[in-house]
Amino acid sequence: MIDACDSSSAVETAVDLANTLKPIKGEDALETVEQLRNFLDDHSPDAGRGTRPQRLTPTDLAEVRAVRERVRAVLERASTDAAAAATLINDGLRDSRATPILRHDRDRWWTEVTSDTDRCSAHLAATTLSALASVIATLGPARLGVCAGSNCRATYVDLSRNGSKQYCTRTCAHRASVAAYRSRHSPR
Repeated sequence: MIDACDSSSAVETAVDLANTLKPIKGEDALETVEQLRNFLDDHSPDAGRGTRPQRLTPTDLAEVRAVRERVRAVLERASTDAAAAATLINDGLRDSRATPILRHDRDRWWTEVTSDTDRCSAHLAATTLSALASVIATLGPARLGVCAGSNCRATYVDLSRNGSKQYCTRTCAHRASVAAYRSRHSPR
């Protein structure tokens, strides 16, 4: 199964990154360098250790937005065109100069994918794309998707046992359930 040490948090980071763009509402939560700093602070396993660059620039923002576009494309396409999603992942890993590293901590071994460059976008790409690749390799491409809610384009990764997730959150699932109920019980 997926490496429980860091992969699930990397998967969450991938989904959260993709969902900083809300296409239906026209909202973007990565419009400023400050928003990027906050996103990285919220999603850094090394928060407080000084491993993230202290100074982020508009170039960093543009590069992370490009990573977001790729991650979102993978999440949107994986269940319908796994080969295209794999190409996006492979190209992104190559572009970020991703390198797998074997780590040991507390009597446990695991692999981590990182980048050999100091660009925060490259590290984000290596981490998120390798996590999505791990999900596809272990659980299949159908576990990545876009919310089935009629007014939602948020993405998700289904790590459940039965793999039947269709909505990004319980709120969207509940809205769809209520709409279906009302449709069935409305006078015609």
